[in-house]
Amino acid sequence: METKRIYPDTEAKKEQVLNEAAELIRRGEVVAFPTETVYGLGGDALNSSACAKIFEIKGRPADNPLIVHVASVQEAKKLVKNWPWEAEVCARQFWPGPLTLVLPKVDIVPDITSGGLDTVAIRMPSHPLALELIARAGCPIAAPSANISGKPSPTEGEHVWQDFCGKIPLLIDAGKCKVGLESTVLDLSGKIPLILRPGGITWEQLNAVLGKVELDPAVEGNLPVSGSFKPKAPGMKYRHYAPQGEIVLVSGDKEQRIAQIAARLNSKKAGERIALLCFEETIAALKEATPNGDQSLISKADLMFPLGSRNNQAQAASRLFKALRLCDQQKISLILAEVMEEKGIGRAFMNRLKKAAGYKKDKL
Repeated sequence: METKRIYPDTEAKKEQVLNEAAELIRRGEVVAFPTETVYGLGGDALNSSACAKIFEIKGRPADNPLIVHVASVQEAKKLVKNWPWEAEVCARQFWPGPLTLVLPKVDIVPDITSGGLDTVAIRMPSHPLALELIARAGCPIAAPSANISGKPSPTEGEHVWQDFCGKIPLLIDAGKCKVGLESTVLDLSGKIPLILRPGGITWEQLNAVLGKVELDPAVEGNLPVSGSFKPKAPGMKYRHYAPQGEIVLVSGDKEQRIAQIAARLNSKKAGERIALLCFEETIAALKEATPNGDQSLISKADLMFPLGSRNNQAQAASRLFKALRLCDQQKISLILAEVMEEKGIGRAFMNRLKKAAGYKKDKL
């Protein structure tokens, strides 16, 4: 299959690509498009065959539900049996934006879209191209992240091109995604609002407007990964975001982190390729810790990827998936990844990093 890659960098190209993409979706095809979180692999959410193509192209397990993207609150209400006050508050406060709501679905939503569950996950993205595409297609769009299942999510059009060139008819390449992590998934089908996946809208923000919000144990990996367990949201059951190399988390105070990284670099094995995913402050400290400005320690790292300042969680979150993909491109075998405090968007950052590491408890 030939894959078109169109950059909507002029008004004429934007009109062309949106019209082409909308027509493909109406015909039951699958296209890749940008959102503010990550790129999505989208098809008609109410077309079982189109959704089956999404699962097939991604290599996605059939019990892993898809998120349905809408262009308005009215469109969302048509997909659910009830719209509680919590949903209304969240939609007014955070839509359009990186928040997905899980609610009991109506029959027009195919079982394949919901992963066989009686609930559906819905969000209204804030990226203008995504909203316009949904409106022109005339249907809600089911769209998981546009990456091979289990691998780091795509935050740039180039990432999608690497994974799906020749497998889909069209990629709308609008450059980098702003948030860089998938949406927060909030389950409103029970008595207490429950975060199934942390993301761009934080627990603190939700708790402030809803009064009481809990975190699902799956956020920390404390649920079964096989058997009869059915995930209510993407990212709950299967290993996600995983690069090819092993990830080891670096934690502790400043001196402990420096000592851990230095010890691992100094014991580097023959043929081993090591990447450092660190904050700028740690990189500077590593350089200062080297006597007489000798950079021999730093030079032992095959890849140095600065996540940004420790004081800018959002920047680090937006860079994580790009860093993990770069590690694969450079055939890194060991990734030393620095942790951050699990507050605000740091909770989402650490959720992705821990899942990428397979929730291993061992540290350096």
